[in-house]
Amino acid sequence: MQFFHFLLLLTLTSCLAKCEGGVSTDEEKSKPKLMGKRFFTLNAIVRVNQIEVTREETHGVDESAIHSVKEAKVFREAIAKAWPGARITWAFSWRALNDKRQRYAELRQQIVTYHKHYRDEITFIPGGYFANMYNSREQVNRDLHDGLALVSKMVGDGYRPSSVVAGFLSAENLNYLAEQEDIHVCQGNIFSQYAVDNGDGEGSICYPYYPSKEHFCKPAQEKKDFIDCVNLDGWTVDFLAARIPGAKMVHGEKHRSRMGVGPIETVIWLGDEEGSKQMIHTTATHFDQGFKDNGFAWVNCGWELSLVEARQLFKNYNGRNGMEGLRNWLIETRQRWPDTEFITMGEFGLRWREHYKNNDAIDYRFRQRGSGIRGSIADMEIEWRMNKDFRIATQRNWKKKSYWEVIDFTRYDLPAKEPADPKENQPTRNWSLMNVLNQKRSRPQDKPTAYKNLPEDIRAMVEKRYKGWMDQ
Repeated sequence: MQFFHFLLLLTLTSCLAKCEGGVSTDEEKSKPKLMGKRFFTLNAIVRVNQIEVTREETHGVDESAIHSVKEAKVFREAIAKAWPGARITWAFSWRALNDKRQRYAELRQQIVTYHKHYRDEITFIPGGYFANMYNSREQVNRDLHDGLALVSKMVGDGYRPSSVVAGFLSAENLNYLAEQEDIHVCQGNIFSQYAVDNGDGEGSICYPYYPSKEHFCKPAQEKKDFIDCVNLDGWTVDFLAARIPGAKMVHGEKHRSRMGVGPIETVIWLGDEEGSKQMIHTTATHFDQGFKDNGFAWVNCGWELSLVEARQLFKNYNGRNGMEGLRNWLIETRQRWPDTEFITMGEFGLRWREHYKNNDAIDYRFRQRGSGIRGSIADMEIEWRMNKDFRIATQRNWKKKSYWEVIDFTRYDLPAKEPADPKENQPTRNWSLMNVLNQKRSRPQDKPTAYKNLPEDIRAMVEKRYKGWMDQ
């Protein structure tokens, strides 16, 4: 009789799991996982002008002459050939969605076929990376709502993207995406962006996190400031190069902060051979030691469709377009790390969201030695640790076995505030989150320092998480 009761209880438990929204063990095992995986994501920006400040106003180069089906085919077929089964994310600007010219109508139709054939994601990018620098939060919300509706109409069949690409996006707009648009993944911060292009957003962590309602660069600390929208970095950079504020000349060479896997700073600027080498070096930082330290690894790249014909945009780069470098990088990455999943940004973000319900457990660790290319100085070694409470970076000359010095300590447990909405004709450029010590050395206090010289309360924060780490 007892055995009969046991079987009855087991059957009822199984039924409840299935019938009341539970998940059976087999279903749980079949869910796509985050941990133990390497992920590669790539987004392609389709626009009309280099920077679409508002719906009506633009800055920079008119790129319409090099946005057509031809460029899309060259780009997408190169990826398919180098990495069969790859799924990328396409992000259309407002003007690219609304341009009435035949070339854009055909281009939109062509990319819809990629969604159907390759299962690519198609989404919206507000403002062309710098929406909040030029527009009110209210206007950005309107752009997000209307832009996403246009994407759904373009694709048809009830399609709805699972992510948005934005470059930067304010906390209020990220919260709007989650609560009003039911979108829970956004590329909404750029880890290395300072003194580059039209906006600054230095101070975030470089792997996914849930942002705070106070500031998009700040991880949410508790339930009341939690935004249920996974915030993703714009592209993976070389950690040593990222210390540079923008660009600087060193011994007659230009060093750039965003050098890593991005095309402009690598294969277009440096050429295919050296550029591909730098891209692989950056990728290995995450897919080798980073994978061991974090339990999963992620590399992300942003590629503007106009770069397929970059020779028309960058006259001083000897006619390079970076496509050969892109192919070489993808082929070598796939060969060296064959288990890597090349998926859309939305799918990656949702896998992370399924695993992490808040920021309490995030604890990212990265260690990198220089590649010897430009700002990635061969003799230098850098280590980052990033969590809900703070991020800290240390560096040393590993060949000389010098002492580690702290170059960044950004506290996330302090109140933070984003800039007010920009006034007409007065863009708000700097949305950075800097407090104790910052890697860019843009302020007088940002001088590398010995760990023992940090204030006692900060050392206590570090020791609480990483006891004995700085005794190395």
